[in-house]
Amino acid sequence: MSGHFRKAGAAFMFLEIKGLLNPAEVARLTALSRELKFIDGRISNPANPTKTNFQADIGDPKYQESSQIVANAFAGSREFNDFCFPKRIAPPLMLRYDTTQKYGVHADAAFMQVPGGPLRSDISCTVFIADPASYQGGELTIHLGIKPIVIKGAPGDCILYPSTTLHEVQPVRSGVRVVSITFIESLVADETKRNLLYELNEVGALEGLNMKWENRVRFEAARNNLLRRWSA
Repeated sequence: MSGHFRKAGAAFMFLEIKGLLNPAEVARLTALSRELKFIDGRISNPANPTKTNFQADIGDPKYQESSQIVANAFAGSREFNDFCFPKRIAPPLMLRYDTTQKYGVHADAAFMQVPGGPLRSDISCTVFIADPASYQGGELTIHLGIKPIVIKGAPGDCILYPSTTLHEVQPVRSGVRVVSITFIESLVADETKRNLLYELNEVGALEGLNMKWENRVRFEAARNNLLRRWSA
């Protein structure tokens, strides 16, 4: 199940994937969040004084398991792949926000240092792990002009949004917010072109079987030729 938000006249598109992680995966990640070693999250953005959170220590042997669970879910999600056209995906990283912690308004860095070399961040992703009823505050807020989009997903849900947008995590007033984040370098760097291809994928999935065969062949050829032309 998915939903997306559009801003009229803009290229921005967001995708919410319900149940990216199944209950067993959420339960395992929840257990790992209590066993993993966490370190000061400012290590990944020391210049931002508004960032106060914790991130999993990638040197902890259990970090690899936590990252792989989420990575496997991405690989198995048609919605994720149809929306992102992923070329490279940064290793998912578990984050923890304790009471009073937050991450102020920011845009994600254009390039992320990951194994294999710098990764261009085209799409940002938050996968929700903690039950939203277990903490107050901590909403992911994406700013589009004067209209903020406020998201607090259920365990296992994820939200995908352009890395170019300004966004923040509101202060946690009580409880603990646990999520996993990653960044995707898309085969199609241009947001407008990527969104058009996603819409064509949606039309093909919804109406493809209703088309006359010769028209469906032409539609598929045009869609694939656009992907071939626009990808890098």
